[in-house]
Amino acid sequence: MDAFTAGLLQRIRTTESDLTRARDEGDDFLVEVEQGELDDLRRLAAEHGVEVGVSSV
Repeated sequence: MDAFTAGLLQRIRTTESDLTRARDEGDDFLVEVEQGELDDLRRLAAEHGVEVGVSSV
C-alpha cells in the first residue's frame, strides 16, 4: 500500500470516528461538517481506485 492510499484510508477512519462522536453528542452542525468531509474523502478514494470498506457510519 502506498503512502497516498494509507493516508487516505486513515483520514476516512478518523472522519468516521469524528462523525460518530458528533452524532452521539447531538452536534448537528458538526455532523454536517464531518459528513461533508467523509463524502469528499470517499469520492477522492473512488476517483483514485482506492477500495474503502463498508462502514456503519
